[in-house]
Amino acid sequence: MAKTTFETLKDLTPQELGAKGRELRQELFHLRIQQATARLEKSHRMRQIRKEIAHCETRLSQLRLAHKAKNV
Repeated sequence: MAKTTFETLKDLTPQELGAKGRELRQELFHLRIQQATARLEKSHRMRQIRKEIAHCETRLSQLRLAHKAKNV
């Protein structure tokens, strides 16, 4: 899976961001399983995925705040 930049996340809807976050969390889970069984080859990928999850969560938070401000 290619690395996701924050700029590409700006075009996604909240539903797409949620789905991407779930997908990334699933991948992180599988990497942790590989790490526990000593089969992990790309340990740097775990850090990348955590950062990508944070980007998704940040963008979701921004969208929620914008929506909340618009409705007030």
